Amino acid sequence: MDVEGQRPFGRAPQAWKGALLAAAFLLAGCAQQTPVAIAGAQVEAAAKDAPTPTLGLEGEGSQPSATPAPTLPQVGRQNETSRPAVVWGTRLSRLPTTRKVVALTFDAGANADGVPSILRTLQATGTPATFFLTGKWVQTYPQLALEIGHGYQVGNHTYDHPYLPQLPDAAVRNEIGLAGTMIAGATGRDPRPLFRFPYGDGDARTVAIANQLGYSCIQWTVDTKGWRGISGGQTVDSVVSRVMANLEPGEIVLMHVGSAGDHSTLDADALPRSIAALKAQGYSFTTLTS
Repeated sequence: MDVEGQRPFGRAPQAWKGALLAAAFLLAGCAQQTPVAIAGAQVEAAAKDAPTPTLGLEGEGSQPSATPAPTLPQVGRQNETSRPAVVWGTRLSRLPTTRKVVALTFDAGANADGVPSILRTLQATGTPATFFLTGKWVQTYPQLALEIGHGYQVGNHTYDHPYLPQLPDAAVRNEIGLAGTMIAGATGRDPRPLFRFPYGDGDARTVAIANQLGYSCIQWTVDTKGWRGISGGQTVDSVVSRVMANLEPGEIVLMHVGSAGDHSTLDADALPRSIAALKAQGYSFTTLTS
């Protein structure tokens, strides 16, 4: 996802036609989660409040060469038969359910300042979550990546967070494939079938490539904007308010593990209150593939 505290983004281009494709997501085996089958999915053309891509914020000038994507090893308890099916041709911005469940997701592409607090909160409350990691992030924070993999679902967020629609096919495959191999090695979990576009934006070509590599493309229902930080006009109250203002069955919440440019960690700081507020409304928590 986006570089915490560094991204002056607005709204992403709405280049998507709404598409409905039925794909059954099988149980991913994460503990303490409410099962939700992703089948007959309600799919939105793009996520609410998706940010406009800005190039060069992460890994500028350091993309891996456009070589064929490496093959992911089979790791942990996952294998080809247990991995959920891919949702083809579109991006999911909410879970297709009428049940009162929410999926908490965290993007990790810059620093890891909020990770200890986030993990403490999730563990103390028994709340499942999904972490979208970049290859560079797991290189930089291998111990935290391993800790996340021990307890939580992981997804692929590319190697170094480029704007994929501007890359040729081979480079897109390399960004996704290299990251997948690195994430699997660092966390002990195969990130397939979960992929999130950097900056939340892709096109039909890049969605198709991700699908071919075994990934469904996951957007979000609401971006908390915690990455903007206190200096960007955000507060713990505003983070919680955004989560609750967009509350609906199957809500996918986007947060970040890092600090903003002012070193504030609003998503981490607001997490206990967000979880409590959601529970007070009768909601429970799920992962993206259950």
